[in-house]
Amino acid sequence: MLDRIKHYFTESIQTQIAAAEALPQSLCYAVTLLVQALTNGNKILCCGNGSSAANAQRFVTNMIDRFETERPSLPAITLSSDNILLTAMNYEHLHYEIYARQVQALGQSGDIFFAISTRGNHPAIIKGVEAALTRNMQIIALTGDDGDELQGLLGENDVEIRVPSSRSVGVEQVHMVVVNCLCDLIDHILFLQQDHEWEKK
Repeated sequence: MLDRIKHYFTESIQTQIAAAEALPQSLCYAVTLLVQALTNGNKILCCGNGSSAANAQRFVTNMIDRFETERPSLPAITLSSDNILLTAMNYEHLHYEIYARQVQALGQSGDIFFAISTRGNHPAIIKGVEAALTRNMQIIALTGDDGDELQGLLGENDVEIRVPSSRSVGVEQVHMVVVNCLCDLIDHILFLQQDHEWEKK
């Protein structure tokens, strides 16, 4: 049992290290898109498929409340997957359009559609991206190692942050770090936060 516990932590650390090597460029571009949208008075629509909804909610909470320091609220909305909406859409056999319908109702040109999913190819995420593109929104997709279909939808001004792992648990752990990193960078750029010690090294 002890070996299994150690292996679990070791595997998580290795995934984090691989992500630290693979993701900085896409993270920089993603935060540039987010800051530009917020500066221009646009908003962020964020969704998470399955358990990734927790990371989507974490991101939006950090935008509206705060991340680590007090600052003005930033416009971000978590696309709902509550039971009433799901029941209504399941009744009409529209459950894969759960995010697309909300994007069509709330999204405007210049807004950001931020989709989080360990499986980038999930139909609900794909349809959400397709709806966002029709609204002239820019796409940020936070995925794992199986997002080829989604990647094919993205334009040159969109970005996929693809964690180099196909294991959902490890991908979700990195997703939480990515969400925190994006929130930190947004605060630093928009509100001139003092550099953290790790940034000075």
